[in-house]
Amino acid sequence: MKRHLILNNLVSAFLVVVLAAELGKGQNTTTQVINVGVVTDVGTTASNLSLIAINMSLSDFYSARPGSRTRLLLNFGDSRDDVVGAAAAALDLIKNKEVKAILGPRTSMQASFMIEVGQKSQVPIISFSATSPFLDSGRSPYFFRSTYDDSSQVQAISEIIKVFGWREVVPVYEDNAFGEGIMPDLTDALQAINIRIPYRTVISPNATDDEISAELLTLMTKPTRVFVVHMNRFLASRLFPKAMETGLMKEGYAWILTNGVIDNLGLMNETDIKAMQGVLGIRTHFPISEELKTFRSRLAKAFPVSDLNVYGVRAYDTTTALAMAVEEAGTSNLTFSETDGRNISDLEALSVSQYGPRLIRALSEIKFRGLAGDYHFIDRQLQVPVFEIVNVVGSGEMVVGFWTQEKGLVRDLSPSSRSTRTFSTWKDHLNPIIWPGITTTVPRGWEIPTNGKKLQIGVPVDTFPQFVKVKKDPITHETIVTGFSIDFFEAVIQAMPYDVSHRYIPFGDQDGKPYGNFNDLINQVYDAVVGDTTILANRSSYVDFTLPYTTSGVGMVVPLKDSVTRSSFIFFTPLTWELWVTTLASFFVLGFVVWILEHRVNTDFTGPWQYQISTMFWFSFSIMVFAPRERVLSFSARVVVISWYFIVLVLTQSYTASLSSLLTTQQLNPTETSMKNLLAKGGHVGYQRDSYISGKLRESGFPNSRLVPFNSAEECEELLRKGPSKGGVSAAFMEVPYVKVFLGQYCKKYRMVEVSFDVDGFGFVFPIGSPLVADVSRAILKVAESNKATQLEDAWFKNIDETCPDPITNPDPNPTVTFRKLGLDSFWVLFAAAAVVWFIALLRFVVYFFMNNRDILREDGTHRERMQSMWRRFIAPVVTPPGEQNPGHGPGNN
Repeated sequence: MKRHLILNNLVSAFLVVVLAAELGKGQNTTTQVINVGVVTDVGTTASNLSLIAINMSLSDFYSARPGSRTRLLLNFGDSRDDVVGAAAAALDLIKNKEVKAILGPRTSMQASFMIEVGQKSQVPIISFSATSPFLDSGRSPYFFRSTYDDSSQVQAISEIIKVFGWREVVPVYEDNAFGEGIMPDLTDALQAINIRIPYRTVISPNATDDEISAELLTLMTKPTRVFVVHMNRFLASRLFPKAMETGLMKEGYAWILTNGVIDNLGLMNETDIKAMQGVLGIRTHFPISEELKTFRSRLAKAFPVSDLNVYGVRAYDTTTALAMAVEEAGTSNLTFSETDGRNISDLEALSVSQYGPRLIRALSEIKFRGLAGDYHFIDRQLQVPVFEIVNVVGSGEMVVGFWTQEKGLVRDLSPSSRSTRTFSTWKDHLNPIIWPGITTTVPRGWEIPTNGKKLQIGVPVDTFPQFVKVKKDPITHETIVTGFSIDFFEAVIQAMPYDVSHRYIPFGDQDGKPYGNFNDLINQVYDAVVGDTTILANRSSYVDFTLPYTTSGVGMVVPLKDSVTRSSFIFFTPLTWELWVTTLASFFVLGFVVWILEHRVNTDFTGPWQYQISTMFWFSFSIMVFAPRERVLSFSARVVVISWYFIVLVLTQSYTASLSSLLTTQQLNPTETSMKNLLAKGGHVGYQRDSYISGKLRESGFPNSRLVPFNSAEECEELLRKGPSKGGVSAAFMEVPYVKVFLGQYCKKYRMVEVSFDVDGFGFVFPIGSPLVADVSRAILKVAESNKATQLEDAWFKNIDETCPDPITNPDPNPTVTFRKLGLDSFWVLFAAAAVVWFIALLRFVVYFFMNNRDILREDGTHRERMQSMWRRFIAPVVTPPGEQNPGHGPGNN
């Protein structure tokens, strides 16, 4: 303490000597002395640093411009680190020294009242360290902010939070205008990227160490592990040692500091910096230049205990800008107009500067290249160009990246660096970072507090027991919760990167009766809900769902029935009536064709008419068993018979196969095929009680009178078995996971015919904004992609009937062969080919018959007589005695 006091006194003495020398330079006949004020906390390290920079700026400015018409004469006002002191110093400088402008004050709180003083007296107030956004320069044309306001860094902070994927942030800020000034803009920036602020920690500048520790202990009991700190360096130097003692600076925590702390890191002692190991911070960036290097060297000689500081650089550039503006404004109208009247206060008695309006116009037009880069006022304040992202490591810091308005977060400022704001990781934006706890592992940003509290998880009590089953241990009376949903959740917890302590709370009374439906369950104040809870759009408006852990959709289950009626006439069923008629007709045609070709030459086809007709039919039907008694002699008849043999072979084989299928296999078909048919028929349908499905069915057109609820798979089976005629239902609507359970027991009787409604399956429920949602969803993916998911499904959904396959992967447990009768369309080619062969045979026979008997046509007599002779010749058989050649065995009889 003594060392700092001696140093401050030496600096003050140095300033007095230097400024006196500067004043002596200004006392000549060619220059006009212009009084300006400097309001600062004289004696503090930051103020002394700024005063040295102000003096260096004036010295450099007038050395480079020996012919200047004006000289600034500095008049000091000590604000004594107090708001009232700053206001009193400003009033004194304006009233007694008639200063034309005031540099300062140091803090935002001090500047608030001084702005009003400057407005009233038309004296420009130029602050290079008051950064609160509440000090809107737009409210007074006489206030110039020669720096950036704190809101300019909120975009950089929000991008850091976004790039690391953190979902919640807790602001920790100083309880005054400076600390609160950043909050509206920070809140807006975080909300724009869906980052929640679950709570805030406000610390008074006058808080005791015990009060700071109490606030930090409260933070430790909360789940959020990302903190944004906005306060001055004095309060920060007390906060972080206490944070280290409390355990908030270990692995898993993330701290982001605004430039209110990081810009002053060089003014903090080594012990305070070591307490901040691993924090990230925003710092004003100064482009490297030879002028800046020279200034740094000179400043180190004049003020050896301090590194380059933003206040020193800004003070230097601000003084240069004021000197340039005064030179531009000239030396006319340097007077103040007096205020008339008596018995008025000092504030009311302020004179009005006639020089002020001209000076603010000159200040607004100033443009030059300063130590900090381009210097130019826009709306009376400087615009942010670049921020550095620094990581506090060891006794100093290292730059891990930059933020610019155009590119966002980048590793360096080289022209080749490109913006990667989308679809990228933090490694694309920043260099490696050391986090609290001296680790390179990125904090998750959220953890279960280590205060012994367990997550309260609600579970349903009235649902399919395969998913959730709640029972009491008869000996210990302990509640035991089992089921697929419970085991899957436990597997998810095991897959998470950290431990989540939890306990299950049944949503029902001691007798197992539920307190309400699923909507009532998820509306309760639980930390999570685990069960067969469907992800729905209307529910997602007040809770957050994880990714689904089951298949999705609402299935329609209907009974199966045998589509074949087994009667005494079932043997007619395999063929259509068209094929039966065609086949029967073909038998008659075949007999007639063979008779025509054979009756003249084959004694088997001769005889009385009655015998020939019976032979004709006997021959045709005996071909079916390939055992005709009669022989065929002519070549044409043999071709005809062979063609018919082939048709009969194909027909009998097809008929036999079809009839065998009918007699030996059940042809099971669903009783209903779609929800549209159900609506048209007007039958009753079932749905699971207390399910959202009832609303979906009503929306689809089913009246309440046709909706029948059920509570279990057994009750559903009973309703389907009865059918609508006996008080049951035509179909049942269940979510696909329930269908899987139901068909695992009754696959031989029922089938899912369609997925009538699309839903997203079952998910775990969390309060809106819970950071657990993202981690649990990622863990669900891990479990779903592993063998664990299959093992759980086999354990809980293994079919009671071992012959039932999985109804999801094979939704047809009894493969139904839809019976199709054999029709003429399948055999018309065979019949057409046979018809062609038969026609050719007949045509050949007729042609040769007329050729061999043309002599009859030449005989005398009438046409009728000749035709009768021809007919007698046709029907008369040709009898060939044994051993002699048959005279009719010629081409006409083949």
